[in-house]
Amino acid sequence: MKLLHIDSSILGDASASRQLSREVADAIKASESAANVTYRDLSKDLTAHLSGATFAAKGTPADQRDAAQAREVALSETILREFMDADVIVLGAPMYNFTIPTQLKSWIDQISVAGVTFRYTENGPEGLAKGKRVVIVATSGGIHAGKPTGIAHVDYLKLVLNFLGITDIEVVNAEGLNYGEEMKANGLAAARTEIERLANLSPALA
Repeated sequence: MKLLHIDSSILGDASASRQLSREVADAIKASESAANVTYRDLSKDLTAHLSGATFAAKGTPADQRDAAQAREVALSETILREFMDADVIVLGAPMYNFTIPTQLKSWIDQISVAGVTFRYTENGPEGLAKGKRVVIVATSGGIHAGKPTGIAHVDYLKLVLNFLGITDIEVVNAEGLNYGEEMKANGLAAARTEIERLANLSPALA
């Protein structure tokens, strides 16, 4: 089983999403001793956002790319391969200004590739990344789940994953983390209760 663990917070060790995503990944590894884990920290490993230069690099023959283009294409191909190879994905997704970090949006742009992870047909779009499981670890300073202010956060991630063919999605949610110590403790406790529930399911948090 191949596990892809993604973090996107810019807060380093102070990040609640990083703490909780690590706990989810550890729970998966405990249930799957042979798990092959790939970890990617988007705040460090992914700095290039989708741009005209990205398309120019990909459209340039390999032997004609300059060093910057070669690096960009290599990173893009690696990110896509990690995603396609993964059986389970743990996705650390803090809320920044009512949506996901731009680093995570950039990762989504890299894995959303026509003809590879989705395609358009006469009957509409079809996701090609079927059969994967995703655990979204969502954190926020306020309370947003099920509200209009949460649409561009977890709801958006579910929409994108569904579009790519992924329907097996679990959400570990920690909210109200900036509402004082008691609310923060309650939010983290609720998230850890959900992680424990998932850990008690079949291997790989099925």
